[in-house]
Amino acid sequence: MTAIKKSPSQIKEEVREGYTRRIEGKSEGCCTSSCCGGESGKHARSIGYDDQTLAALPDHAVENSFGCGNPLAFSEVKEGDTVVDIGSGAGIDCFVAAGRVGESGRVIGIDMTDAMLEKATANAQAGGFSQVEFRKGEAENMPVDRDSVDWVISNCVINLSPDKPAVFSEIGRVLKSGGRFSISDVVAGNDLPEEIANNLPAWTGCLAGAIREEEYLAGLAAAGLTDIRVTERLYYSREELNHMAGEMGIDPDLTARHIDELADRIWSAKIVGRKV
Repeated sequence: MTAIKKSPSQIKEEVREGYTRRIEGKSEGCCTSSCCGGESGKHARSIGYDDQTLAALPDHAVENSFGCGNPLAFSEVKEGDTVVDIGSGAGIDCFVAAGRVGESGRVIGIDMTDAMLEKATANAQAGGFSQVEFRKGEAENMPVDRDSVDWVISNCVINLSPDKPAVFSEIGRVLKSGGRFSISDVVAGNDLPEEIANNLPAWTGCLAGAIREEEYLAGLAAAGLTDIRVTERLYYSREELNHMAGEMGIDPDLTARHIDELADRIWSAKIVGRKV
């Protein structure tokens, strides 16, 4: 594992401030090669949301999508289910889930950033999503009861955590027996260079916190989850990584020194599984 010299509190504060800037329109950084949001959902389409899905969602939720995939694509979330979204942001995946669970279901979005929670709540009210609620909390300690939810979803958020085993444990804690999870996240093929792993802008941009895919899957298994598998991978090329680094405000010399170590060795993975 790459040695990380930044403290968990430093990383969390940088992430909180970074996403506050994004939701307030003061930053264009994002987790993929496309500029996040804007252009009537260009970014959301690029990571797997179809036009029919997007048309049913509040515009501000679509425009402020910062994910790296569509965790609900091809999932079996059904009417009456309870869904928790870790790092719900402006609410796009919560609103997609609401369409699946219907009026008899429930969707709980968890986020640690006040500006995101305010935007998500306004989006829910604008869209009439009465079955969706947003709670302030951290992925490592979610304000959700034990054994209470049918699905946990997350979109390009767990990589931001400096304590991923705690997040995996929380997923296992809140899921009911037989409950399932579907996660889209950025992972790596090998340990990141220390210069990258300790760069705070790279943490906010979903790069520095990427761990090896095998370590990610092992962490989920250690939390008591099973049937864990990767169903999709989207690899980032040299050009895409250079674009990402520029949007994140990373020193271009730093990127240039390590681009050969990163190109095609960082990818967005969709990971699914269940609780025994």
